[in-house]
Amino acid sequence: MLHSSQVPAAESALLVIDVQDSFKAGARWLQRSNPDFERNTAELIRIYRAAGLPVIFFLHADEDEHFSIGSPYFKLMDFIDRRQDEPLIVKTTRNCFTSTDLAPLLMARGVRRLTITGIQTEQCCETTTRVAVDLGYAVDFVTEATLTFPIPNWDKPGETLGVDAIVERTEYALRRRFARIVTVAELARELANKAA
Repeated sequence: MLHSSQVPAAESALLVIDVQDSFKAGARWLQRSNPDFERNTAELIRIYRAAGLPVIFFLHADEDEHFSIGSPYFKLMDFIDRRQDEPLIVKTTRNCFTSTDLAPLLMARGVRRLTITGIQTEQCCETTTRVAVDLGYAVDFVTEATLTFPIPNWDKPGETLGVDAIVERTEYALRRRFARIVTVAELARELANKAA
């Protein structure tokens, strides 16, 4: 695994994954994790912009009515103010690479290190992380800027995996195998040093 310490911050990009209103359409939004998600994600976007580094946004499209491209929910959440020069990529897979042109875009910009934020922690964020590492990128996974929901056990009605357990499992699975688990504050310090 290529560790973040081996790749300069100047070669980093922020991936903002599936922060879209589609998730707000159902009742599960009331069961979301991480009440600080919006604040932490907005801060990451701010510090990446301040450092002059790429910020790339994604929307997930599938057969679910709220994730359909024609749905009124198929848009970035209101707390995000995407700039015109920041890519908005539509994906149809759980990771950000397989169904998109992300890899050549990153190559053209000299990016070898990715910072992951978005929805859902253990699905599109984790899957993107695993694929990215296999493709040779160093990855910073910012758990406090990801969000998820309880997962029902479809084989055992009434049994649910809670958000704390999901987040813990994701960090255990990714740490030192696929990513550096990092905070917004740690990245802010690193990018401030780059600017200095």
